[in-house]
Amino acid sequence: MNNRRCLKNLAFLLIFASSPFASPQVAGNPDLARWEKEAANVTITRDDWGIAHIHGKTDADAVFGVEYAQAEDDFNRVETNYINAMGRLAEAEGESRIYLDLRMKLFIDPTDMKSQYAASPAWLRALMDSFADGLNYYLYKHPEVKPRVIQHFEPWMALSFTEGSIGGDIERVNLKDLEAFYSKVPVIQATNSAPATNEVAYIYNSDPEEPTGSNGMAIAPSNTINHRALLLINPHTSFFFRSELQMASDEGLDAYGAVTWGQFFIYQGFNEHTGWMHTSSGVDAVDEFLETVSKKDNTFLYKYGTEERALRSKQISVPYKTETGMAEKKFTVYFTHHGPVIRQQNGKWVSIALMQKPIEALTQSYVRTKTKDYKSFRQTLELKANSSNNTIFADTDGDIAYFHGNFIPRRDTSFDFTKPVDGSNPATDWKGLLNVDELPQLHNPKSGWLYNSNNSPWSGAGVSSLHKQDFPAYVESGTESARGLHAVRVLENKKDFTLDSLISAAYDSYLPWFEKTIPALIKAWDDAPSSNPLAGKLTNQIARLRKWDYRWGVDSVPTSLAVFWGEDIRRHTSEEARKTGISVEEYIVTKAPPQQLLESLDAASIRLTGDFGTWDTHWGNINRFQRINGDIVQPFNDAAPSIPVGFTSSLWGSLASFGARPYPNTKKWYGTSGNSFVAVVEFGDKVHAKAVTAGGESGHPSSPNFDDEAERYSTGNLREVYFYPSDLKGHIKREYHPGT
Repeated sequence: MNNRRCLKNLAFLLIFASSPFASPQVAGNPDLARWEKEAANVTITRDDWGIAHIHGKTDADAVFGVEYAQAEDDFNRVETNYINAMGRLAEAEGESRIYLDLRMKLFIDPTDMKSQYAASPAWLRALMDSFADGLNYYLYKHPEVKPRVIQHFEPWMALSFTEGSIGGDIERVNLKDLEAFYSKVPVIQATNSAPATNEVAYIYNSDPEEPTGSNGMAIAPSNTINHRALLLINPHTSFFFRSELQMASDEGLDAYGAVTWGQFFIYQGFNEHTGWMHTSSGVDAVDEFLETVSKKDNTFLYKYGTEERALRSKQISVPYKTETGMAEKKFTVYFTHHGPVIRQQNGKWVSIALMQKPIEALTQSYVRTKTKDYKSFRQTLELKANSSNNTIFADTDGDIAYFHGNFIPRRDTSFDFTKPVDGSNPATDWKGLLNVDELPQLHNPKSGWLYNSNNSPWSGAGVSSLHKQDFPAYVESGTESARGLHAVRVLENKKDFTLDSLISAAYDSYLPWFEKTIPALIKAWDDAPSSNPLAGKLTNQIARLRKWDYRWGVDSVPTSLAVFWGEDIRRHTSEEARKTGISVEEYIVTKAPPQQLLESLDAASIRLTGDFGTWDTHWGNINRFQRINGDIVQPFNDAAPSIPVGFTSSLWGSLASFGARPYPNTKKWYGTSGNSFVAVVEFGDKVHAKAVTAGGESGHPSSPNFDDEAERYSTGNLREVYFYPSDLKGHIKREYHPGT
């Protein structure tokens, strides 16, 4: 009897030891008790779209829940963002990523990040602790999930990825130039015959290159039927780049919107009082310096004024995966006081200076989500840690505002900082940062509306717009775009906006790029002699285009003709336009040979016929949305299900953006970028919002929320946002604590 009782007790202990509710000592995990305490303070409510509404007792508890919920939806994307941010992609993807990792490691040093974590205020450390705990608890509870690289998350890692954009300042460093410089021992050359290159970190792969960017619009109460401020949130990114969720706590946090996978703040969204939409900025916040380098006693020196200073050197190791295991490549990298050396140009070493303020950047990204009004939101700008984004703002008080990027170095305007400047001249050094009052910003313009679509802000409020001459040239390097002209068209002289009419404006189908170029094409055909063989060959195509209203649509044949023609004519005229110093559109209208316009239409017709059987093809038969699996790089297959999308690339001025192209073994064009998250918000006694996410919330093909929003996404049929608990009634699919 005693032996049987001992065996029973032993069995109980073995079962208890394997249970997630076992004590840390029994379970062998010293962190488990803390994780379970945090999890007990968090409730995750999944609505009928799979969107997580997370509530914690404290902000830190909410962060724990946010990370856990994001990992549930797509751990691969969470991990990949941090693998990339820390320069560890080669550990997962092999030797081809070595210089991508080296570029990140020039700026992200774990030792430095750990020191900055230790120096962070206690409240921010608590959030970073919960960030790591939430992800580690997820991995503990899901042993079947095998991380590619990061087996255990540490709190400091949050400082490696702090502001949510899809391409940060670091991507301004040209990878080919970086490899050319560091693939061998750096030497001092008298000349460098290789021309300097400028790599642009486009996230799309199309021909012509797809414009990156986003749309933000704010409408003042004076221009709305309900006399409440409205906000459009419309980031253009690669699809599935952000999660949609709500995070709330008993400490006053309650924000909803788009969260870049793995981060713990709402990047583009709203709370009950304020809303914010970031658009990529044309601000010049990154500079290159030509360094005059010499060598003495095996030490590299660089000239600075009358001095010769020693370059700081540092060893960086980049591990990478091979077929037989891990290998490692070691680099000696160099720094001046401006920043790391990244390439060589005409005998000079080139260093780069950019924003490196991880604590301030993470603080600014988080605290804006708890702002209550215009004044408190503007106060967050004083951190001066947003280098790459403009912001469109609205609030419950009826304020609307435009804020320019707020990390802008003060410079001597006698130098041209659009090119590398002489680093040996102390006058080229940055002289602190511009004050917030010196930045382009606009509060409650008389026009009653604001927008930004990654163009310059000089047209962003109609007659109430900011003026270029009032600011240093380096404050903004952007120009006007077809999308910017379109935004003005849908916003000006309109006083009766509602939530639904703002959606209609965001999906307005006009394509302004073609309003002058197509008439130029038609004139070329009208003027062509009858002896021109293309005159008769293109008769029917010209007839279709002559009647076109320049609006996209899934049933539109002219859209197909125009887009295919536009791609071809741009390919043949872009270089000449650049040499002439005018836009491609202006060149096509005023200088392109008429015969070239006709030849491009012929080429477009031939391409359409070859790919789809006839040039008389509806746009929706070409332009498709398809989500086959959860891979970050999607495969595409014409034989698999897909749905038509009416809106086009933003290149043509479409406000709703769909960057699509054909892929190997496909004829149809599949979108990978553009509209990714769309929300419209009305502020008042209660906030009211509608939204849609590309495809669906989950990255798992087996989930009903993998592609349940695809049809809504393709048609602009936004769904109701369940912001308040009362909104969630009748729409709750699951409510649980993390880990249960």
